[in-house]
Amino acid sequence: MMVPENLPVRACHLPPVRIAPEREIRTVVGLRPFRPSGFRVAKEMVGETAVVHNYGHGGGGITLSWGTSKLAVDLGLPGHVGPVAVLGCGAVGLATARLVQEAGFEVTIYAKALPPETTSNIAGGQWFPASVYDPDKALTPEFTEQFVKAARYGYRRYQIMTDPRYGIRWMRNYYVANKPWKTPITGRDFGLILDLLPEIRDMQVGEHPFGTKLVRQFDGMIVEPPIYLPAMLTDVRIAGGKVVVREMRSLEEVKALPEKLVFNCTGLGAKALFNDAEMTPIRGQLTFLVPQPEVTYATLYENTYMFSRRDGVLLGGTHEMGDWNLEPDLTTKAAILLKQAELFGGMNHPSVKCRG
Repeated sequence: MMVPENLPVRACHLPPVRIAPEREIRTVVGLRPFRPSGFRVAKEMVGETAVVHNYGHGGGGITLSWGTSKLAVDLGLPGHVGPVAVLGCGAVGLATARLVQEAGFEVTIYAKALPPETTSNIAGGQWFPASVYDPDKALTPEFTEQFVKAARYGYRRYQIMTDPRYGIRWMRNYYVANKPWKTPITGRDFGLILDLLPEIRDMQVGEHPFGTKLVRQFDGMIVEPPIYLPAMLTDVRIAGGKVVVREMRSLEEVKALPEKLVFNCTGLGAKALFNDAEMTPIRGQLTFLVPQPEVTYATLYENTYMFSRRDGVLLGGTHEMGDWNLEPDLTTKAAILLKQAELFGGMNHPSVKCRG
């Protein structure tokens, strides 16, 4: 196969991930808090308590946490006097608490669990708002505006936190396919936030090491939950925040809190606590392999993905709508490993000249 002489070479020699069952260090399951119509940021009165909802982020909880929290505090804080409560201690609750503190208010976090026992700890942590809403539903202009604002604010906020203490760094992403893309780069997958994906483009054979497969690249950030969440919780405490380990089981308990402004960041817990019938889990199973520090990129290949983190090479995943089961499935794990072995075993295919 002829390869044009002017092709760039920087992606040609990516180190492959070593896929083998004996390299597994753990397999975990998490439940994404999904609402088909998208996340909910809204204010309501529960008795004399003002509750600002900030939940239902699907697979975009870490990505959108700062952005939807900014929407929430802008909705709830104006005119408020006195301390503030935050329900939940995942990425969304912690970002909300920090923004409340930055605005000059005292904050108490009430949470059923703290890191590393939160849903956010199971997340892959790639900066990309995936599985946030059902793309086949007609989204309202109001939600679309909120979505774009949240994505933009979160994108900017994480850029000023790319410090080893927070576990945030830039990372190149490669979307790999065997068949032509269903949508162009400007389509619905990327269109609303295309400017937040620098250097996004479709690569040519010979520019990348994935043989004759189709490859689409863009640059983004990775947020490593085992590092990021404890650092955020430490920031809350340093700024004077209080943390109370307590599950809210009823609206009566919410109304009884001494704080009369409450930010509800309970994720899937909002289904029962606030009777949100639209809330549903999307089950995701992840397998971690022994860390490979030389692998500094991410891939997405036929509904599976790979993120290389300090705590291991993360291989995912599944998107099982409505499944509450938290037990790992061995058949699912084997299928993910097989698909990943197919991708990385075919890197630098001998039938394709990869320049450099």
